[in-house]
Amino acid sequence: MIQIRDLHCFTVDVCAEDAAVVERVKDRVRERGRQWWELEASKGAAWYLHCQAQQSLSFIAAFNAIQLRMLIRKGIPPQLRPRIWLFLSGAAKKRSTVPHSYYKDLVDAVRDKTTAATRQIDHDLDRTFPTHPWLSSPAGQQTLRRVLVAYSFRDSRVGYCQGMNFVAGLLLVVMKTEEDAFWMLAVLLENVLLSDTYSDNLYGCHIEQRVFKELLRKKCTRLALHFEAMDFDVSLLTTEWFLCLFAKTLPSETTMRIWDVLFNEGAKVLFRFALGILKMKEEELLPMKHADELVKVVQDFARRTFDPDVLFKVAFDKVGSMTMQTIDKHRRKQQPAVMAELAGRSQRIM
Repeated sequence: MIQIRDLHCFTVDVCAEDAAVVERVKDRVRERGRQWWELEASKGAAWYLHCQAQQSLSFIAAFNAIQLRMLIRKGIPPQLRPRIWLFLSGAAKKRSTVPHSYYKDLVDAVRDKTTAATRQIDHDLDRTFPTHPWLSSPAGQQTLRRVLVAYSFRDSRVGYCQGMNFVAGLLLVVMKTEEDAFWMLAVLLENVLLSDTYSDNLYGCHIEQRVFKELLRKKCTRLALHFEAMDFDVSLLTTEWFLCLFAKTLPSETTMRIWDVLFNEGAKVLFRFALGILKMKEEELLPMKHADELVKVVQDFARRTFDPDVLFKVAFDKVGSMTMQTIDKHRRKQQPAVMAELAGRSQRIM
């Protein structure tokens, strides 16, 4: 094994084969960057920021929107991610609805306050991406703390939930400024993801896990039946995927590629990529009899998925159709069962 720095400065231990894959991905990212710059030269600066804003049904507007979606699925260049993510996600619009000093005023107002959320945040800082030189530094940890604490006061109903630290940390790596990272975190929790995903009882996360199991039965029937025969609950794997948005599971550039699509196409893509990971290992998982062995195989595979294009091909070409309407229909179906389950837990605790 050798130790290298990936495209976003995370230290990773890899074999020689994986190191070569990482270098090829770096070359591909540079080439795609050139393609975006060439389009800027031909279509005009920041042409992509106007695609969704255009209400025109003209052929050119429709073509640009389709072209943008295809480009995003191939990966946004790292230099353009901050600006494009802010626009695609709605974070820029959300920030425009409050005074310019909102974030600074919030940080100043809560600087010396202590709550259960701030204590948990302090506990988690050292464990958030220790392999990244800046995020593991005192300056990086204090920046991450300010973002998480500020959001915990912005939405005290959510406060702080483990998993948010990894999401906010990776947002800081991409967005560069803590205020931009704060607004990206806000739009994720308030608009992109299912409501209450990070609430005290993880209500939204429980719904997503039930929806995922339904989709697994439909899209990977043999694997779903095998899990049931093993009495293996797939949420032991996938809860972390959905709470951390793959940031703790996949290499950094692969995760960021998923987030490129997440901010443009919505939360349905989380199901698509979760299914894609399992589908890629389906034949190897089917003969397995022991849950710990199964979990290790999937986790090791995910950790080594340095080439995003391999996962994207399976997720988009082999998983099949998946619309937000379908996801929302499954969510509504699962709400009563989740509410009953959580109510039962509360009664047992009392």
